[in-house]
Amino acid sequence: MTGTSRRSARGRIKSSSSPSGDEGSDSLRYPPTIRRGRGKELVSIGAFKTNLKILVALIILGIIVIYFVVNQLVSHGLLYDESQKPRVITPFPAPKLMDLSMFQGEHKESLYWGTYRPHVYFGVRARTPQSLVAGLMWLGVKDEMYVMRHFCENSDDLSTFGWREHNGRDFGRQELVENDMILETSFVKSKEGSLGYGGDWAVRIDVKDKGLNDGAKRSAHLFFYLADEGGNVLNLGQDNLYFQGSSLLVSGSREDVGDWQIHLKSQNQLETHYSGFKTPHIYNLSDLVQQNLALQARKFGRLQLSDTSEDSSNIYIFQISGRLPFTIDIPFVSGIKGENSNVEKRLSSLTGLPLSDLLKKKHREFDTKFEECFNLSEKHDSETLGVGKTAIANMLGGIGYFYGQSKIYVPKSTQPESQNNFLLYWPAELYTAVPSRPFFPRGFLWDEGFHQLLIWRWDFRITLDIVGHWLDLLNIDGWIPREQILGAEALSKVPEEFVVQYPSNGNPPTLFLVIRDLIDAIRMEKFIASERDEVLSFLERASVRLDAWFQWFNTSQTGKEIGSYFWHGRDNKTTRELNPKTLSSGLDDYPRASHPSEDERHVDLRCWMYLAADCMHSITEFLGIEDKLSKEDYNSTAKLLSNFNLLNQMHYDSDHGAYFDFGNHTEKVKLIWKEVIQENGQLSRQLVRKTYGKPKLKLVPHVGYVSFFPFMSRIIPPDSPILEKQLDLISNRSILWSDYGLVSLAKTSSIYMKRNTEHDAPYWRGPIWMNMNYMILSSLHHYSKVDGPYSEKARAIYTELRSNLIRNVVGNYYKTGYIWEQYDQVKGTGKGTRLFTGWSALTVLIMSEDYPIF
Repeated sequence: MTGTSRRSARGRIKSSSSPSGDEGSDSLRYPPTIRRGRGKELVSIGAFKTNLKILVALIILGIIVIYFVVNQLVSHGLLYDESQKPRVITPFPAPKLMDLSMFQGEHKESLYWGTYRPHVYFGVRARTPQSLVAGLMWLGVKDEMYVMRHFCENSDDLSTFGWREHNGRDFGRQELVENDMILETSFVKSKEGSLGYGGDWAVRIDVKDKGLNDGAKRSAHLFFYLADEGGNVLNLGQDNLYFQGSSLLVSGSREDVGDWQIHLKSQNQLETHYSGFKTPHIYNLSDLVQQNLALQARKFGRLQLSDTSEDSSNIYIFQISGRLPFTIDIPFVSGIKGENSNVEKRLSSLTGLPLSDLLKKKHREFDTKFEECFNLSEKHDSETLGVGKTAIANMLGGIGYFYGQSKIYVPKSTQPESQNNFLLYWPAELYTAVPSRPFFPRGFLWDEGFHQLLIWRWDFRITLDIVGHWLDLLNIDGWIPREQILGAEALSKVPEEFVVQYPSNGNPPTLFLVIRDLIDAIRMEKFIASERDEVLSFLERASVRLDAWFQWFNTSQTGKEIGSYFWHGRDNKTTRELNPKTLSSGLDDYPRASHPSEDERHVDLRCWMYLAADCMHSITEFLGIEDKLSKEDYNSTAKLLSNFNLLNQMHYDSDHGAYFDFGNHTEKVKLIWKEVIQENGQLSRQLVRKTYGKPKLKLVPHVGYVSFFPFMSRIIPPDSPILEKQLDLISNRSILWSDYGLVSLAKTSSIYMKRNTEHDAPYWRGPIWMNMNYMILSSLHHYSKVDGPYSEKARAIYTELRSNLIRNVVGNYYKTGYIWEQYDQVKGTGKGTRLFTGWSALTVLIMSEDYPIF
């Protein structure tokens, strides 16, 4: 209501019988709905009451509609009442690590732009939810047909691709080999003269001919695009159809970087075309380009974009075609403010010879830093050094930025009005390394601890930033979703059944690996004073979140016996799996007890909890914060879990000389073919699980990686005869040893290299994995250095195993062009997904003999 009606209610308006100065005074005496007008009759009080009733009815109806809509949104997981928000999607109530001052200012701006799109062959974006996004596509040839290259795919069969150099901040150089063509993409940032947030940057693309086509020069078709995820309109340059060495491709304006421009410069004769689109999505961009090209080809018989754009386009794709070889420079400048912006000078510094000089400088700096960090030049030949540089470059170049909401499993029974079995986590960002650009271009919690063992030695501030992002994903119960599939692009790469995360399931808390490694580095004075203070400031704020994470494990994953733990999430009703998977352990199909139950005790989780408790004790002791966190509780837990006698009672098998899981188990389980009637009434043959013997509670007799977790945790005393038995198992060629590394499951196991279902090939049942070999190698190195009767034996095994691992990874790289996810247990050949430069990049630390204290 108006101010006039409020005053009327207080009785400050004169009565209608009072003399009026003029007609305008009516506006002070009557509400607007009954005000007298010139030549008009006064609206009746009755009519006013009727209108008021209608208004009230409409308001009530509106409230009912809003209430209904809100409830529908809540029931479908799209909106939540804060007061009734389920705990599983409630953030942990503590200051966020990313709000620390160390992550603001210059640090934040220096990391703003980057190659943070690991899932595409080349892409640039900012660390902000709705970024300006750049990327590259090109037409490749497969089976004598053109195919569009955009997303990294194993099926593309590129001879090799990946970063040859990358410093994680402002420089990277990548090679992509497509049949007889080599694309070299270089990315560099510059703050010199820039007025825009995050600075300027440039992309150089060299397209070369491998010389395999008998002198006939072939053409190449590149497609460079720019998209604004926020939907801001992009302005097309005026000279894109008649390229004469230089052109303004597109310009625009954003709140983060101000006015910006992106140009194309080249000394080669090129043909350019374009197409503009208006769409909120970019994950299907390659489809839009292919549709546009196909339409043009059908209409005009030309392989070129349409040179048209939709109204208010927020995406532009530029086709750049030319005869090989050719080079193009694409500079981006931002913060353009009138004549003082020095745009031409900034463009000149990021193109041509000045750009060449800048890239050479960055190349020299990369080589120098690689040598300073890992000190390998005197230990290895040039081929080995090349693989080492490729490994660290791909680890750093594979760091991505993602934004979105995880889907969290919640039974429908708890949401009676919802059709979904999930709720949405709060919108969150994640800055993280990824295991593999072609196959796993997203964040994996247990992989990340291994990644950071390598990254912190290169740039500890990047590691703190990444770990901080992960810990800020903690919910109020102390749980972190183990796989992060954030945003439409990430979701487009993952089958729907694998998207939902289960809040009852954990993942190995490997972040404690890197945190304890950082603490040990402080103790060994590897940091200067200012760096030490940054790490300590981070740990002080992180401690409350790490405590909550530890407590979640220590309550939700505990077993029936004191000091026992078991991985949740195993399917005890499956009729398909030979041995129900334990995805939460990270070791997927590694054989556990045949019949999952709460009686299980998993030796690997016990050792992870020992690491976590010991690390938390170190944090509280190091920072002197026992008033907030219970130092004695952590100390007593660590002592309990490292109690050698108790460990042996619960997990040691003297006949095998190995540590095993405990559970309800029988070896008499097989997969057999069976005819099954499907829902449509048709018969089909399927492999189903058949149990021939009654399971019993006992140790699960499968020697493999899990059997060596106490060894990796260094709980075994150096003078214990059990240590000798462990060394014998490791070096036994009939069990785990191969000329290429330690296999994941004993060759004598009943499940060795057995399929888990009709469609699931063996994964952790034989192949050689680098992360576990690294941890075992680390403990061999440890036991070779401490006093004890088995130090010489440990040293001999260590030396040979290290040599085998390095030789095999390097040999495979030069044969195939890739570092692999795993390696064959018989031939040593690369297996699984290629360009797996997540934990397989630990090869660099094996080369430099740099190991954590597990």
